[in-house]
Amino acid sequence: MGEPFVHRLRVRYAECDSQGVLFNAHYLAYIDHSVTELWRAAYGGYERMLERGVDVVVAEARLRFLRPARFDHELDAEMLVTHLGTTSLGSRHRLTDAGDGAVLMEAETRHVWIDRQTNRKTPIPDWARTGLERWYAPEP
Repeated sequence: MGEPFVHRLRVRYAECDSQGVLFNAHYLAYIDHSVTELWRAAYGGYERMLERGVDVVVAEARLRFLRPARFDHELDAEMLVTHLGTTSLGSRHRLTDAGDGAVLMEAETRHVWIDRQTNRKTPIPDWARTGLERWYAPEP
């Protein structure tokens, strides 16, 4: 059973709305940041994936907002790979307050692997599966 990939973020002033909280659209940017950091840890980064002729696109995203994040809060972004299909990767995300551990947001995403030349879906390469195993925890 894989462990979540975790990295720390800090809410920047420009990401806050007029209510003084992290604007909802930025949560997707934080998820994207997590995915990028996972690629780096799994197999050397996004550019390495592109060099090998594949890319990923977001096919689905579902978010649940539980508590607001505010300017200068440190947050732990957790990501767990929950599905490795033929061409798609499912993941679960949590954003927690680094101070008290409270869960601020939960999300699920699905990415589809594509061939860079054709922009058509393609099987997940073996090197990518191997690189992601450490963070893979299939859902029942």
